[in-house]
Amino acid sequence: MAQEPEINQFKFPWLRLLQVVLDAALATLALLGAYFIRFEGHLNEIYLKQFLIVAPVVVALRLLSSYLCGVYRRLWRYTGLTEVTEIGVAVLSVSALILCLRALALPIVRVEGHLLSYSIIVTDMGICFFLMAASRVLRRLQTEHSQRRHWRQPVRRRALVVGAGDAGLMVLKELNQRSDLGVDVVGMVDDDPSKFKKRIGHITVFGSTKELPRLVELLCVDQVIIAIPSAPPSEIRRIVDMCRDAEVETRILPGLFELINGRVSVNQLREVSLEDLLGRSPVELDSASIASYIEGRTVLVTGAGGSIGSELCRQIYNFQPRKLIILGKGENSIFSIQQELARRVEPVEVVSVIADIRDRSRMEQVFKVHKPHLVFHAAAHKHVPLMEANVYEAVNNNVFGTRVTAELSDQYGAEKFVLVSSDKAVNPTSVMGATKRMAELVIQDLALRSKTKYVAVRFGNVLASRGSVIPLWKQQIAAGGPLTVTDPEVTRYFMLIPEAVQLILQAGAFGSGGEIFVLDMGKPVKILDLANDLIKFSGLRPGQDIKIEFTGLRPGEKLYEELLTKDEGLSRTVNEKIFVGRPKPLAPEELIAALRRFQTFVEALDEEAIREELDRLAAGSLRTGLKDIESGKTADHDIR
Repeated sequence: MAQEPEINQFKFPWLRLLQVVLDAALATLALLGAYFIRFEGHLNEIYLKQFLIVAPVVVALRLLSSYLCGVYRRLWRYTGLTEVTEIGVAVLSVSALILCLRALALPIVRVEGHLLSYSIIVTDMGICFFLMAASRVLRRLQTEHSQRRHWRQPVRRRALVVGAGDAGLMVLKELNQRSDLGVDVVGMVDDDPSKFKKRIGHITVFGSTKELPRLVELLCVDQVIIAIPSAPPSEIRRIVDMCRDAEVETRILPGLFELINGRVSVNQLREVSLEDLLGRSPVELDSASIASYIEGRTVLVTGAGGSIGSELCRQIYNFQPRKLIILGKGENSIFSIQQELARRVEPVEVVSVIADIRDRSRMEQVFKVHKPHLVFHAAAHKHVPLMEANVYEAVNNNVFGTRVTAELSDQYGAEKFVLVSSDKAVNPTSVMGATKRMAELVIQDLALRSKTKYVAVRFGNVLASRGSVIPLWKQQIAAGGPLTVTDPEVTRYFMLIPEAVQLILQAGAFGSGGEIFVLDMGKPVKILDLANDLIKFSGLRPGQDIKIEFTGLRPGEKLYEELLTKDEGLSRTVNEKIFVGRPKPLAPEELIAALRRFQTFVEALDEEAIREELDRLAAGSLRTGLKDIESGKTADHDIR
């Protein structure tokens, strides 16, 4: 068998050299034109000699300035305002230098006693800028004209694929078959040394990801496609940083969360986002167990228009319940998720209900008509500072709204009730956290005396959800800053919305009643690092283009969050990343008395009394198990 010829890993950048040569010719032509304009087309021997002496110096300075300004890192066929600005800076800086030399009458601009004319310098600057910018604009117009069959087709882009595994091969195959996407793959990289210099079809695996910056330059790459769905965030961050330094755009295949029960497709290529950098190893779901309790059942989702509620609807829909009831108080958000589900093909009946979970008679009508087998309770007020200023609403909605929905689930024979809780319910320092803990106590009490299986699911902050910090920061960046951070040391646990919902669904399968499920959330994220990442993703520089301003912790906020109190304990489930705690409930009579006091205080609008009652429960009764811990009854496993 003939030996395969060795593939040159790097080629000489002839295209860049051609650009430099052309710019040198244009700079020479501009200077010559300035001389002809100054002397009306008649150059005597002295000024011709001056031109021949000055031209090499001016041209060399222009090429050096263009290089330093980044002109030769740009692709001509994508010339835009940024590229034209760089050319302008390069031309102006050289002309300004020559003007200074002329003002000082230095020998470099003097030939046989004749100084270089000011008018020549200024005219040369204008002509040079016009010629260098026009050549690039013409190249862009030529590219758009020649590479489009009609004006709606995209300009073709040269792409480098990161990852020569299964996902990378499928991307390569689809891009080869989909010429309408306007992407030409010119190479691949992979960190597996066994793949170096190998060929996949006509595409070469040039080397490791460390070679990305050099390959982008040598192969004139417009776009880098990251095709490693299982890559950890640290690896994606490293690749994205290299691409950012090389000034090339990045696209990424969705992570495994988004590809569950789907297939890799170039239609799913999108920009790299913060979710990719903060994502973690995916929870391995037991889809069969989830399907076993959802398929063919009637499912009610409260708060169905919110970030978590709407994603619950999407994922529950995949398991084909007989009927999905999407319930919420905001008509616009419910209409939005209803329209989205209506476009899908699964034979699921979707019922939209506008209702307030605090309205017992309306909620009872919903339960009486539809008799849901499963209830996922995502409706809640979750904004910490807002709930500090609206105590009555927090208690009414998070405590009594949960009580209404949970009691009706028992009354109408629902099989399971899953409460969407929060890590802020642990040792709560805020009204929102304390009311979520009270909601947990309500369902724990019902779990002791009901055939319905009540469980709660705790998790940290959900990235990019409504009311989260990310949308606020994006607005601040769009306004030019500053970007506000409460404290430089504050940390939070973060989850992706699909991941949080998968945990909720899995908890419904695992729950036997009374448990609080917790995800192994890894390490908390420093909010300041998250802010810096978002500024960089916006193409700006933290501290320079966008300032960061520290505002101090708001009422009810902590520097860090916790997932369990010491007395709750932890034990593993069959899923290695999902843990279960069994915190002690309040005695039934104590809970009933507390709820009666809350009802009285809310009706009297006695905010001080409500706060005192929340503090008493949070600081006292909610931690009665501490004595057990101190006496030696420790948790089976510490998630932290």
